[in-house]
Amino acid sequence: MPIRRISTVAHVGNIAIGGDNPIRIQSMATTDTNDTEGCVSQAKRIIDAGGELVRFTTQGTREAENMKNISARLKADGYRQPLVADVHFNAHVADVAAQYCEKVRINPGNYVDPARTFKHLEYTDEEYAAELERIDQRLVPFINICKEHHTAVRIGVNHGSLSDRIMSRYGDTPEGIVESCMEFLRIFRREQFNDVVISIKASNTVVMVQSVRLLVKAMDAEDMHYPLHLGVTEAGEGEDGRIKSAVGIGALLTEGIGDTIRVSLSEEPECEIPVARKLVELIPECTRLRREAEESIKDDTITLTLDAPDWETLQLKAAMAVGALLIDRKATKLEITCGSRFTREQLTSLSDAILQAARIKFTKTEYISCPGCGRTLYNLQDTIQRIKAATSHLVGLKIGIMGCIVNGPGEMADADYGYVGAGRGKISLYRRKECVEKNIPEEEAVERLLKLIDEDKNKLTSDNETN
Repeated sequence: MPIRRISTVAHVGNIAIGGDNPIRIQSMATTDTNDTEGCVSQAKRIIDAGGELVRFTTQGTREAENMKNISARLKADGYRQPLVADVHFNAHVADVAAQYCEKVRINPGNYVDPARTFKHLEYTDEEYAAELERIDQRLVPFINICKEHHTAVRIGVNHGSLSDRIMSRYGDTPEGIVESCMEFLRIFRREQFNDVVISIKASNTVVMVQSVRLLVKAMDAEDMHYPLHLGVTEAGEGEDGRIKSAVGIGALLTEGIGDTIRVSLSEEPECEIPVARKLVELIPECTRLRREAEESIKDDTITLTLDAPDWETLQLKAAMAVGALLIDRKATKLEITCGSRFTREQLTSLSDAILQAARIKFTKTEYISCPGCGRTLYNLQDTIQRIKAATSHLVGLKIGIMGCIVNGPGEMADADYGYVGAGRGKISLYRRKECVEKNIPEEEAVERLLKLIDEDKNKLTSDNETN
């Protein structure tokens, strides 16, 4: 076993996160938070699968207030696992949710700062300090409400929703991601509020791992040791989602980093739980395998010898064992052997998938798709399958499929094209971070995305022929 990073303990309802406590498993509901029956039913499925915390999106005051009804119904039926409210864009909603939930997640990128527009802003040091004071003035009343109601807080930084202020001063870098978090943490520590959990997430596994490592160093330098929540956001579904999650989350778990995790899959949320639990169970074995894999490196190639009872276990074990080595570019090639249970073609395909998840070698289309939540206003899973069916032959192309605008535009910066929910039945299309078509009827949107890709492809071909 790796020596686990020592953290303080955050008390979240009836569970403790960090310290010597077990690594906690959680997921997020995809139901409309105003739909009490639907939320209760889905929360029960998540908990019955082994989830220890359940998060709900709270877009507005109405959703935040309905958390009281959802909580009461679950407790009446014997379900006492902590509920978490997810807040973006409206700090007042966090104040309301803190009265009814065991934990509230706030996003430094949009808690006080406006939504990201990719504008470069110039600040003097005095102007920047004034912006931090504005955050301070808004955050302290929220902290006091949390103290009064014994509500924990997750400071959840997303690479896809860093503020223009942070981007303008630090750029699109791990340093900027970490500073976005540290600005808030310093206020919590000054106010002597310790029931805090931190997350830094990205769809890019390299950015995610590098940023979390840097955050640990930054916290240690300021004598902070808050527990960490791990996740690769917008990981996707099926094999790709599992492998990408195992590469990013697994790289950190095998280094002793992580106190609670969520595997973000574009599937039913209860499907995330057994995958997350298996990652935790594999920590001892994959830590040993990682050492063996590093010792095997020759001619820029990792040779990984594994045994696994089934295909999913093999996927997770392989990706977790070599994730850190590939992210750190200790090698850029991977060969997997596993007795005679699986074919050479299967193992080669798995190696390629892991290399793609580590951003080394792209051999198929890359899909950056969110798991969905109560903000998603179209059928995410059906749409993903339709887009995949039409674009899976486009090797190396990156397509983002987002339920809403929270991380959509930000993650589009790492994708060639984006399909983002803009409202009920409306979709906006992006070329990288630029919105090129707004509010398209959902029934036309997939075809319009494919047309946009074809038009760009034809234009590129024409330009190449002209040149």
